[in-house]
Amino acid sequence: MFKKVLIANRGEIALRILRACRELGVSTVAVYSEADRESLHVRLADEAVCIGPPPGSQSYLHIARILAAAEVTGAQAIHPGYGFLAENAQFAEACDEAGFRFIGPTPEVMRKMGDKSQARKLMKEAGLPVIEGSDSVVASEEEALEIARAIGYPVMIKAAAGGGGRGMRPAIDEQSFRSGYLIARAEAEAAFGSGEVYLEKLIVRPRHIEFQLLGDEHGNLVHLGERECSVQRNNQKLIEESPSAVVTEEIRQRVGALAVRGARHIGYHSAGTMEFLMDVDGKFYFMEMNTRIQVEHPVTEEVTGLDLVKEQIRIAAGEKLPVGQDEVVLRGHAIECRINAEDPDHNFRPSPGTITYWYKPGGPGVRVDSHVYQGYKVPPYYDSLIAKVISRGKDREEARRRTLLALEEMIVEGVPTTVPFHRKALAHPRFIRGELDTGIVAAWFQEWAAAATTPAPAGA
Repeated sequence: MFKKVLIANRGEIALRILRACRELGVSTVAVYSEADRESLHVRLADEAVCIGPPPGSQSYLHIARILAAAEVTGAQAIHPGYGFLAENAQFAEACDEAGFRFIGPTPEVMRKMGDKSQARKLMKEAGLPVIEGSDSVVASEEEALEIARAIGYPVMIKAAAGGGGRGMRPAIDEQSFRSGYLIARAEAEAAFGSGEVYLEKLIVRPRHIEFQLLGDEHGNLVHLGERECSVQRNNQKLIEESPSAVVTEEIRQRVGALAVRGARHIGYHSAGTMEFLMDVDGKFYFMEMNTRIQVEHPVTEEVTGLDLVKEQIRIAAGEKLPVGQDEVVLRGHAIECRINAEDPDHNFRPSPGTITYWYKPGGPGVRVDSHVYQGYKVPPYYDSLIAKVISRGKDREEARRRTLLALEEMIVEGVPTTVPFHRKALAHPRFIRGELDTGIVAAWFQEWAAAATTPAPAGA
C-alpha cells in the first residue's frame, strides 16, 4: 500500500478521497488554488500545497504544478478524482514518467475510450450493441450532412473527445443540423481542445443506464450492477439511483456481462463505468465509457457495501479485487440528489456566494457528501456542486421517502440551491412510478410553468 497520496482535485471528491486514504492508513497531500485556501480538504489533509491562482487552467489543470507538488511532498501516487485531469491521458502518462502511480487506468486505455468515435469501434468489436452512426469523426459539414441523411433524422452530433454533456447537439432536420453542427464543434473546441465530432442516430425518450465496473491488474473484472441516471438537464445528471426501477435481474446479468466483456476487450483496470441508452422497447445501446470514479458512485456503494474509492487505491497498489462476480449482491435501493449552488427558477443559473447558514440532514440511511460549511464561500470558477444527498432504503419507495425527508430537513442559506427542484422532482407522480427518460426534466418544467400561469377558477 502507498504511504502518501496526492489528491489532484477539490471540493467534495477531494474530501471523499482524503477519507478513504485515512481509512487505509495513507497520508494525504491536498493541492489547492488561491480560491480554495479555506476549503475543508486543505484543512484536513496532512499536507497542502497551493498550485496557483483561481482559474483551473492555472491550478487544477496545470500538470507541471501538480507534479511539482507531488515531488516536493514525497507522494507516491496521485488520485485525480473526477473532472479536471481525471480522464486526461497526457496527465496519466506524465505521472508515470515522473515516477508517480496514477490511480486509474493506463494512458493507452484512457486514449482509446476518450475518443468517443474510437470507443464505439472498439465496443462494436467486443460485441456490444452500438447506436447507428458515423464510423469515425466527420471531416466536414457536408460529409456529416450526407451521413445524417443516410441514417435518417433525428440525429445527435457529439464531440469525439467529449463527455459530461458538452459538445452535444440534437438535430431533427437539415436546418437544425447546420446550426447544431457549428455549435457542437465550437463547444467541443472550447471544452476539450478538439472540435472533432461524430454522429449517432438519436434515440427518442431513452433511459440513461450505466454499469459500474471494477477491475484489477490480475485479470479480475466485475460489474456492480446498474445506476439509473435519466433525470438530467442538458445532459447533466441531477438525480441517480441504484438499482433501476425497470432493470430485471435477467437484464442486469445480460447487460452487465456485456459491460464486462467490453472492458476486458481493452484490458481495463480500476473503477470505470459503461454507459448505455435503453430505448422504449427495452433495447440497450453502448454510449460511452467513463474511465474514472463517477459523481454518482455513492449509490452503488450503498447497495453493494463496497467502498469504490478505497478499491481504486487498492487496485493501483497492485491488490486483487475483494469479490468475484457471484459475490456481488445488491441490497435495498439508494437515491442520490446533486445539490448545486444554482437557481432552478432562473434556468439553473450558477449562484456563487457565501453560505450564511448550513444544516445537513441525518438519520438512518441518510448520507451527505459535502465540502461546505457555514461561512464557506462558493467560488465562481468551478462546478457549482456543493453537496450530494444520498439515502438508502429497503426498497425504492422507502429510499425515495427518506431522500425527500432529508431534503426537507436540509437548510442552506446565503445562496440559491437546487434543493427545491429535488423536492418537487421526488414528489412527482412520474418519478414515484419510475417512469423516467432523459427528457423528463424539460417536461416537468413545462408542466410547472403551465400550472403557474393557469388562472384560478372563479370564486377560488
